[in-house]
Amino acid sequence: MLRRLYNWIISLAEHPRALWVMAAVSFLESSFFPIPPDVMLVPMVLANRKRAWAIAATCTVASVLGGLLGYAIGYSFSETLGLKIVQFYGLQHAMESFHDMFAHYGLWVILIKGLTPIPYKIVTIASGIAHFDLTVFILASILTRGVRFFLLAALLYRYGEPIRNFIEKRLTMVTTVFAVALIGGVIALRYVF
Repeated sequence: MLRRLYNWIISLAEHPRALWVMAAVSFLESSFFPIPPDVMLVPMVLANRKRAWAIAATCTVASVLGGLLGYAIGYSFSETLGLKIVQFYGLQHAMESFHDMFAHYGLWVILIKGLTPIPYKIVTIASGIAHFDLTVFILASILTRGVRFFLLAALLYRYGEPIRNFIEKRLTMVTTVFAVALIGGVIALRYVF
């Protein structure tokens, strides 16, 4: 089943509208959607390494724009929609901790959390709740999301075939590690911060 899903994602990555789908996933993930854009970015770059930089740029721009939606949710709707999103992920305690961290570290919270597997939507909503400076938020988001997606694209561009072969031979292990990293980020956010 995992192999069929992988093959379907690879075929989708080669579809003419794949860039738009990835942009939508990247946009939505920054504010409420649970699936990170890496799920599409990786196979898209592996399917067409010549477009690695365009794919990374699209993912970055869409993620930052989605981050603005997350910021707006936190800023304007923290007691309604923002609260529902945080509760859906079970991260009420983490949000309180984030709010305290913003009071002390502000920019550093966005810079560090934007690069980790901790869901970026929590950073964007917390930034809005804290009424963090919007210009600094946008610049930090461009930096962290850009570094993350362009670094991933660069690695895939440089080592594309060996990485693709590794993924295809060890698909179960790769998806397990990815899932553990994602879940670990959520758990760390919930219980550590």
